Amino acid sequence: MFQGASAINLDAKGRMSIPARHRDALAIECEGRLTLTKHPHGCLLFFPRPVWENHRAQIAAWPMSARAWQRIFLGNACDVEPDTAGRILISPELRATAGLTREVMMIGMGTHFEIWDAAKLAASEQQAIEAGMPDALSNFSF
Repeated sequence: MFQGASAINLDAKGRMSIPARHRDALAIECEGRLTLTKHPHGCLLFFPRPVWENHRAQIAAWPMSARAWQRIFLGNACDVEPDTAGRILISPELRATAGLTREVMMIGMGTHFEIWDAAKLAASEQQAIEAGMPDALSNFSF
């Protein structure tokens, strides 16, 4: 179960270091085989390959009426593997689509991660807070 937020700086080549606390778990879970893809909310989804393969099979089975959504998720998927320093290269196309420049946030979402431009994530979270809790969470409390 991946959780927590990590502030990371992309290097000049577009490489991102996977935080050490997740690196070991990913090495065990998927032998470092990872997949990145686009998310319509403006971030990237970052999956251990076995988790992605389950999603990929579900997405591929969607009806023709969902072809545009298949393109978003499958058409932008990119398999990556960490280098010896624990970094992954985020392709220029994926960096551009998510607006990633230097400061990024890697957010654990249970079975996968989201990778956000740090400023974009802060703005998105502020917008969600201002909009208030959705009705679906009306019975939720800590």
